[in-house]
Amino acid sequence: MNIGEASRRSGLPPKTIRYYEEVGLVRPARAQNGYRDYRERDVHMLRFLQRSRSLGFSIEEARKLLALYADDRRHSEDVRAMAHRRIAEIDRKIEELRSLKRALGVLAEQCPGDGGPDCPILDEIAGGALPLPSEEKRV
Repeated sequence: MNIGEASRRSGLPPKTIRYYEEVGLVRPARAQNGYRDYRERDVHMLRFLQRSRSLGFSIEEARKLLALYADDRRHSEDVRAMAHRRIAEIDRKIEELRSLKRALGVLAEQCPGDGGPDCPILDEIAGGALPLPSEEKRV
C-alpha cells in the first residue's frame, strides 16, 4: 500500500510516517517504481508508535519499546521500568504546572485590571529589565 493508505490505516499523517522512516523506526519496502510499499506489519508498527507517543514516550523511548515488543525474550520488568520513569516525569511536569498556575494566579490577583498601565504580570515577565524606550521618555 502507498503512504496515503498507510496514513489512513494508521491514523498518522504522511509527514510523520516519513519522519519515522527517516529516523529508522519503520522501513517500508520499495516498489519497482521506487515508491514506498507499506505492509500490514508496517501499519501495525505505525499504530504502536502512535500509541507510545500519545502516552508521552519520546522517539528514543518509542524505539526501545518497539525493540522490546519485537523481542520474544524481553523481560516485562524492562517495559515496566520505562513506564515508571515516564510516570515520574509526568508527575514532575504536573507539579511544575501547578506551581506555574499558583504563580500566575498570584500575579493576576495583584493586577488591578483597570484602565491604568501598571501591571505586575508584565513586570514579572519583564523580570526587572530596563525600561522600554517609550517608558524612558515619560520619566
